[in-house]
Amino acid sequence: MELSIFNVKGEDTGRKISLNEAVFGIEPNDHAIYLDVKQYLANQRQGTHKTKGRSEVKGSRRKLGRQKGGGGARPGDVKSPVRVGGGTIFGPVPRDYGFKLNKKVKQLARKSALSYKAKENLITVVDQIEFDAPKTKDMIALTQNLKLADKKALIILANGNKNVYLSARNLAKVKVVTVSELNTYKVLDAKNLIITEEAVAAVEQTFKA
Repeated sequence: MELSIFNVKGEDTGRKISLNEAVFGIEPNDHAIYLDVKQYLANQRQGTHKTKGRSEVKGSRRKLGRQKGGGGARPGDVKSPVRVGGGTIFGPVPRDYGFKLNKKVKQLARKSALSYKAKENLITVVDQIEFDAPKTKDMIALTQNLKLADKKALIILANGNKNVYLSARNLAKVKVVTVSELNTYKVLDAKNLIITEEAVAAVEQTFKA
């Protein structure tokens, strides 16, 4: 697939770039996408939830009634889970929600996500994105020039650029990532991808295996 290369003013440079079919043109695997997104979201969970069990609740351990002759079940102490204010039975405890996912499955998922964007013509290639200073209005101008002002866009850079990152920080619909930070969730969470010419080569180098 060949795409035109634009500059930050939204003008066609007259040059084209050919996307590697092994990365941007595969048959998407939805199950791999599901697993990679599931792992990403699981890793975002803190897992710090906690309730107090019977041994942790504050209260007297005095037996509340006589062993026999009460006409009912043998009463325990006030910390019993069946009593108001008692401990919680099988309540949540701190845990790690992460799980292992093979590298090849992750690679397949990310290539599948990129292929979906390419198939739907939602990828815009820019020769380079550089700002002299962090200015939100420069980022707004970039999205307007590329006719993506009202779209949820993900900007993919080959390397980190502080000015570009800070320029997008106040825009709810624009996110900036480097190739090393790229994952399936971020690709699919955006409507359009804005990727620099240098980043295209880096993506292909990273995900071609």
